[in-house]
Amino acid sequence: MTRRLTVSDLQSQKGGRKWLQLHVDTPAEAAAAVACDIVILSCEPDHNLELIRQAAPFAFLSVGMPHGAVASPDEAVRLGFAMMKRGADAVYCSHSPRFIEAMAAEGIPVTGHVGLVPNRATWTNFRAVGRTADEAFKVLRAVKDIENAGAACVEVEVVPVRLADHITRATPLTTMGMGCGTACDTQYLFSCDVLGTHAGHYPRHAKRYADFVTLEAELQEKRIAAFRAFGCDVAAGAYPEAKHQVDMDDAAYDRFLTLSQSL
Repeated sequence: MTRRLTVSDLQSQKGGRKWLQLHVDTPAEAAAAVACDIVILSCEPDHNLELIRQAAPFAFLSVGMPHGAVASPDEAVRLGFAMMKRGADAVYCSHSPRFIEAMAAEGIPVTGHVGLVPNRATWTNFRAVGRTADEAFKVLRAVKDIENAGAACVEVEVVPVRLADHITRATPLTTMGMGCGTACDTQYLFSCDVLGTHAGHYPRHAKRYADFVTLEAELQEKRIAAFRAFGCDVAAGAYPEAKHQVDMDDAAYDRFLTLSQSL
């Protein structure tokens, strides 16, 4: 892409293309994703957002609105606009459809969430959601509520493949699938799962492609060696050198000494 990907681009290719999608935590991860032609990304609205946007200028970036960060639709609109200004292309929202509707009415693209929604997992526990007919219908109804509220995309997480396929065919929304086989419009994973840096229980739906725990250990050894060398240089007088510091000329220093006597 030579321009930023848009909602219109995603909608126009629905049913004709399967997109890769990653949740990234750092600008380096975003740049690595772009190097692999992964152009749908998600991230948190933390201090890395602007840097991730710079690292992936043409990617479609769905940025999470922290659950509970807003307590009214008006607050959602205000925060949604702020996130768009910072570089978001869509605002992920696990709040109710009335929050989504308020943002969508102002032209803010919104990503909803159905299935296993971690922010609402007290109602389901962390498990596949939609394995019974009644529960599957509740998931589909939630998709339709999000669709009717005006959302652009919906994350579909850990639901049965046939349900995910039905949802993808039944809605014009771009379905972002995690743990849903190949049924959805995107194949979505978290970078920490791909890289092997995930802490805690490893998600069933994820696949590890690297072992950054080992790499991190090697990096830590280099950190220790560098810090030790720094300490040795300071102790030996080898750091700092003249090039590492600034100074005053003699006249300025003499005047400073004169002024300092008045204190």
